[in-house]
Amino acid sequence: MTEKRRKTLKILLKIFIVLVILGVIGICAALGISEYVKKSASGRIISPEAAAELRDIDCIIVLGCRVNGETPSPMLSDRLKRGVELYKSGAAPKLLMSGDHGRVSYDEVNAMKSFAVDRGVPSEDVFMDHAGFSTYETMYRAKEVFAAEKVLIVTQSYHLYRAVYIAEGLGLEAYGVSSDLQRYVNQTRMDLREILARDKDFFYVLLKPEPTYLGDVIPISGSGDLTNDKELT
Repeated sequence: MTEKRRKTLKILLKIFIVLVILGVIGICAALGISEYVKKSASGRIISPEAAAELRDIDCIIVLGCRVNGETPSPMLSDRLKRGVELYKSGAAPKLLMSGDHGRVSYDEVNAMKSFAVDRGVPSEDVFMDHAGFSTYETMYRAKEVFAAEKVLIVTQSYHLYRAVYIAEGLGLEAYGVSSDLQRYVNQTRMDLREILARDKDFFYVLLKPEPTYLGDVIPISGSGDLTNDKELT
């Protein structure tokens, strides 16, 4: 082996070691931030029974998820069941259905409202946030558009820590109730993706960028029918 080749191999080995060290540091940082978010929010995650005992909750925020046409996915259906259950237990006087309605052809929030109304919740008690494109944007808009101050958040456990963390970081008093009513397909993959999502929203909460849309204030204390964009079927 020539001296030149030996030096090249040494340089490549050093570069490899540096990259490995940086990778390990990056993984540790990602895991550390994720764990910090979880621990910060864990004290605000409560049972449905405890939620029913809370006072002065402005609304129950049900976070959107995939729909197939007008049919909620199993994960979204469980969130909606829990949200309606909490509403009927007296945990809050209003429901805020927040999801993606950024295209005419895809509409989470009307499907969510219809689900609740079909189960006996008055239409005027169900608000729709048509621009809840992410968990961060939902919480930002809950405070700034819907003028909420104290909220109860409903989603699956893996997602709930981040949602509560964001809400608290944006100035809401927030509590979370899990909607884990079954085991979900690809749960392990979602758990892994959530680590990166917690990291991302940790920095979003620090920087507080505005959401895609804001708009006029629609107080959550009023009528949810103000958020209707079509007649419920």
